[in-house]
Amino acid sequence: MFKDRLDAAQQLAHALLAYRGQHPLILAIPRGAVPMGQWIARQLEGELDVVLVRKLRAPHQDELAVGAMDEHGNAFIAPWAHEVGADAAYLDLEKARQMHTLRQRRALYTPVRPPIDPKGRLVIVVDDGLATGATMLAALQAVRRQAPAKLVCAIPVASAHALRQVQELADDTVCLSTPDDFQAVAQFYRHFPTVEDSEAVAVLGAQLPPQF
Repeated sequence: MFKDRLDAAQQLAHALLAYRGQHPLILAIPRGAVPMGQWIARQLEGELDVVLVRKLRAPHQDELAVGAMDEHGNAFIAPWAHEVGADAAYLDLEKARQMHTLRQRRALYTPVRPPIDPKGRLVIVVDDGLATGATMLAALQAVRRQAPAKLVCAIPVASAHALRQVQELADDTVCLSTPDDFQAVAQFYRHFPTVEDSEAVAVLGAQLPPQF
């Protein structure tokens, strides 16, 4: 159980200390991981940026991800997606909805912090937790296409199934906890407020540590 995202970020930064001094690029998955990413970047003497991905929601189950996509339209679809009603026609509509959001978010974030090229860099992709792992899988695939020197996945908590999946795509995976009773990321935080776009934009443009 983590007190909040700051607590999780502090513990995760400690677990990532081996990468300190290597000028890592910390890529946070918006929105929840952006304040975490700033803390980790400062502790590891690295840079902060975002990797824009969106989960693809199951029909009538907004919290269940049947896949995810990046801002270039590349998508990861869970092999069981059709079992919950996410057929090809539904997925096309859902992709269009999420692409609209991704374009809005890029337009909002880019004036504050132009994208940093991960090519040839040590890149650490951070999120506040993995349930299905779909969003992290899409993020790792998106970053891998940009040829980083090393790709690290870092999360405070994950389901065992999600962790196994991301380990196949990352060169190194740092996960603090894989509880047997995993149901949702929020259950492992005492305080887990929504991070709004305005806060993420402020963090990306800030020179001081974020306020949690």
